[in-house]
Amino acid sequence: MKDCVRPRSARGKSVQDDWRAWLPEAKAVVFNRQVHKLESSYVMLSVSLDEAIALRQLGQPAKSLQAMGITSGLCRLLTQTLAGLLRALSEHAKHYGTIPNATPLDPANFQGQKGQRSARMSSLLNHVLLSQRLQFLHKVSTLMEMVEDLGKDFRRAADDLAEGLSVNPNQMWDEVDTDHYDLNTCMREAIVVFKSFLIALPENQLGTFQDTVREQSEPQEDGTSTRQVVIRHRRMATISRRMV
Repeated sequence: MKDCVRPRSARGKSVQDDWRAWLPEAKAVVFNRQVHKLESSYVMLSVSLDEAIALRQLGQPAKSLQAMGITSGLCRLLTQTLAGLLRALSEHAKHYGTIPNATPLDPANFQGQKGQRSARMSSLLNHVLLSQRLQFLHKVSTLMEMVEDLGKDFRRAADDLAEGLSVNPNQMWDEVDTDHYDLNTCMREAIVVFKSFLIALPENQLGTFQDTVREQSEPQEDGTSTRQVVIRHRRMATISRRMV
């Protein structure tokens, strides 16, 4: 009965092996679609931010701040998609016992002090958490917190600059640039984690996972507990069908 509830995963030997591994067609479609969505959101944010920075360097402050105002909404779009994927990975792994490979975050890959501090703590705790599953869940949780914090910091700084409310504009420009860099690092880490997750995910859970991604990618309000109940109910329904 236990094997029916939690099929054995086909985890690779390492994250590096997972990254080089071939994905079955159904999983490859899911992976490529999600990565394309993330990359598209990131490119839109990057192009707008680069334009704002270039206009500032050209001595056109009004146009520069106008361009900066656009980046706030684009940042929200990216972080909503990225955080949604990470929440889905966490929820599915918790409720279905998926055990992907994971490596600790490297502080050297982050520019901001917050990002470096979070990565350093993640790396230290990785040595304490003996279970591969706990290491995976902790890394995903850390990335979720970082994405949400970086997104809030970026949007606040971008909005303050665009509205002329910043007391120290130079510091705010540096902050949005740093937050943008660290968001990119979080996205790259999430894509690697996602690939390892798909390697370990039983194919008969792929559809359920896609449903979870869609649910978790909706704008977050106060419905977190409701969405968590949904995945539990869906899991129980799946188990019930297998027992019939």
